[in-house]
Amino acid sequence: MQHESDSFADIGNVQLDTGRCVRCGFPEVIYGEGKDKETVLKIFRTMLERGIFGLATRIDEEKGCFLEQELTKSGTAFRYNKVARTFRLLPPESDEKKYTGKIAVISAGTSDAAVAEEVCETALWTGAEVVFIQDVGVAGPHRLQAKMPLLQDADVVVVIAGMEGALPSVVGGFVSCPVIAVPTSVGYGASFGGLAALLGMLNSCASNVAVVNIDAGFKGGYIAGLMAKNSGLKKH
Repeated sequence: MQHESDSFADIGNVQLDTGRCVRCGFPEVIYGEGKDKETVLKIFRTMLERGIFGLATRIDEEKGCFLEQELTKSGTAFRYNKVARTFRLLPPESDEKKYTGKIAVISAGTSDAAVAEEVCETALWTGAEVVFIQDVGVAGPHRLQAKMPLLQDADVVVVIAGMEGALPSVVGGFVSCPVIAVPTSVGYGASFGGLAALLGMLNSCASNVAVVNIDAGFKGGYIAGLMAKNSGLKKH
């Protein structure tokens, strides 16, 4: 039996926080790892009943294909990104978000693609305009310099890098907005699964750089989305 209050829906093994968008700006996000595919589908259907267009992260291909099949039957619009392992429900095209803001997403290398795509998908889900710049790591700094015009009007920049994690500091020295650094577990032995990049980013001398956890693309995209939304509200 399903029970409801004004702020949550009791759907058995899940207590869905239906009031989070009002309190926190965006709906509750489903963390897909550890949940079976039927549970994720049940959460999505409950969200749809309430007009909530949710996001799920860490959705593997088996769960993604299952969700695609089931939601297609009901005519639900969605986007599944296999690289990012994200699955998001899409609102009607007529339901435009008034305040978006602009987020620039920069990846140091193509090996960081999965985390960078997770950032992008999360940022798009928040309603932001997203500019995605790939493979501009510090080994070839001229590549970043060529892309700088794309960053100048960004409300926030998210930088994804592994190895020594130097790229966010470089970007931070060129922009007047917050930079969210996302360390990845990409690198050889002494990178210690992303710990070297994390510590390098935490020790950045660029004052506008803040850091999230290793491989936490969702967290980087979500915080950027909040910043962009608030910036958009101020502009309007």
